[in-house]
Amino acid sequence: MPTVAISIVVVVAVVLAIAFAIRLVRGGASRRERVLRRRFGLEYELTVTQHGGDCRAAERELEERLLRYGELKTEPLPGELRERYVAEWAGAQEEFIESPERAVAGADQLLARLARDRGYPSDRYEEQVAALSVHHADWVQGYRRLHDAAARAREGRADTEELREALVHARPFFEDLVRPPHHSANGRHETTGHETTRQAAPHHAAPHHAATDHDGRAHGRRQRWALRTGHARKGGAW
Repeated sequence: MPTVAISIVVVVAVVLAIAFAIRLVRGGASRRERVLRRRFGLEYELTVTQHGGDCRAAERELEERLLRYGELKTEPLPGELRERYVAEWAGAQEEFIESPERAVAGADQLLARLARDRGYPSDRYEEQVAALSVHHADWVQGYRRLHDAAARAREGRADTEELREALVHARPFFEDLVRPPHHSANGRHETTGHETTRQAAPHHAAPHHAATDHDGRAHGRRQRWALRTGHARKGGAW
């Protein structure tokens, strides 16, 4: 075979090999993105934004979280402790009427304790949130928002509406974390995302701010409903 023909065959083979390698790399990256998006949901988008749109950097960070915390063994709460947390959260919502700053600060501390009691890291907030993002990716942003609002409130930079919204957005995370977990097909404890702590609320005594007469109880229910649905007026009044 002429030398020129051999050279052409070699060049074509090299080009095809490079194209195949690129396709494999892109295919692997695409699969990795799909897997991470499916696992982290909104958390994937938030991490990409934090990295200035750099998807590869975001994916490396998420993969590191999975490697570090994916096999973390968490524990369900004993029934009595679960009821205590549900009552504390209801109390924080009631306290918001009198002191939004104190209520948000208390709720932030409550979530940190709750995560610790479930078995998540407790030494540093950043580490705790990273672990939570692996197992509660759909709701962990609510915890971040509440934590940031509590910090702003301590500095006198958060208004009542910001604090109310932070507490409202943190509630789904609280419900997800306090709910009795079930064992998933992959052997990891997960929560269903559909139950609510309202189901457990009737087992508790009324919060200390609630009145004992019929009108007072109705007013207390309206206050809690307003906090959940956003019908609150500034200044702590409902």
